[in-house]
Amino acid sequence: MSRPAAFPGGPGLFRLAPGVAHLNHGSFGAVPLPVARVHQDLAAEAAADPDAFFLAVPDRVAEARRRVAAHLGADPEGIAFVTNATEAAGLALDALRLDADDEILVTDHGYGTVVAAAARRARTVTVALDPALPDEDAVCEAVLAGLTPRTRVALLDHISSPTARTLAGPRLLAALRERGVTTVVDGAHAPGMLAAPLAGRPDFWFGNLHKWAYAPPGSAVLAVAPGHRDRVPAPVPSWEDDRGFPRSVEYRATADYTGWLAAPEGLDLIAGLGGARVRAHNGELVRHGAESLAGVPGLTPLPHTEGLAMRALRLPRGVARTQREAAALREEIAARLGFRVLIWPWPGGGGIRISAQIYNRAEEYERLAAALRGLLADG
Repeated sequence: MSRPAAFPGGPGLFRLAPGVAHLNHGSFGAVPLPVARVHQDLAAEAAADPDAFFLAVPDRVAEARRRVAAHLGADPEGIAFVTNATEAAGLALDALRLDADDEILVTDHGYGTVVAAAARRARTVTVALDPALPDEDAVCEAVLAGLTPRTRVALLDHISSPTARTLAGPRLLAALRERGVTTVVDGAHAPGMLAAPLAGRPDFWFGNLHKWAYAPPGSAVLAVAPGHRDRVPAPVPSWEDDRGFPRSVEYRATADYTGWLAAPEGLDLIAGLGGARVRAHNGELVRHGAESLAGVPGLTPLPHTEGLAMRALRLPRGVARTQREAAALREEIAARLGFRVLIWPWPGGGGIRISAQIYNRAEEYERLAAALRGLLADG
């Protein structure tokens, strides 16, 4: 098994704690130092002259949005800054003004709070997707089989959080569109990881910028197809309400806008490093990591989507069956072994998800494999 080379200068761009192997970039991301400096400068600017800063915020946010849209291949008047994927899910579903008899199709791979946002607004029907489904065609067939005459909306992950694979691919989105189902896509992991995150033309799509796009926390975007934009509600009443989407969604009066204003710097940094180069490095590195872990007795690789910077493996049966058990194992791996990973629960036995970023090194995954060999043997 060949060992991928380190990304030149990658670790030096981040201020991560030494002594811990951070193999969980997919959960919270990490802000590179150049972006953090811009963020700090913006905070200092706001503190020095609040009147000047806040009076200029709507136009400056609009300019930041235009820069982000250019990187994502989006219409700058068709996306809006939001704080995270869960907020975006709520705004998208509220725009649809669902009736009591309408159903929202979700899957058991969906992110918990996003699924909860759907359940607050309408009846949800959950499609069970076996983590071992072999490919996107199998996923597509399972989702379409779960439609009912009352299905009005399909809320699907672009890249599933626990199993790190593509679910809402172009073929599935097209099939749902043909059936008259409105598509809402949770693209939390797509910006910065995918070259064309908006491929497939969903009705609503949202993605976090603070994961793979190197933005400060609390930075995300909601993209809306033209026919729905005038129905997206503003989170709060503001002086920008008369401007409509996207300004009415973005402006929240006196709030912290510095993360949004710094967000384009992260995507600029990726472009400067070479977006294709970053994606290729991370994809090859996580492949090496998954192959290293596959040698641990009891760990079973799951089908994956090539080119992503995350991979998942099933844990031995009986391990991490519940959220409580998964959290306990995650913290044990951090405290005893010094690795940050995601442990996800599943009936009968959960899984482990690893990420790869330009600050990671191949030997970190090899050390994780050796450490888990002992931990799982003890268990």
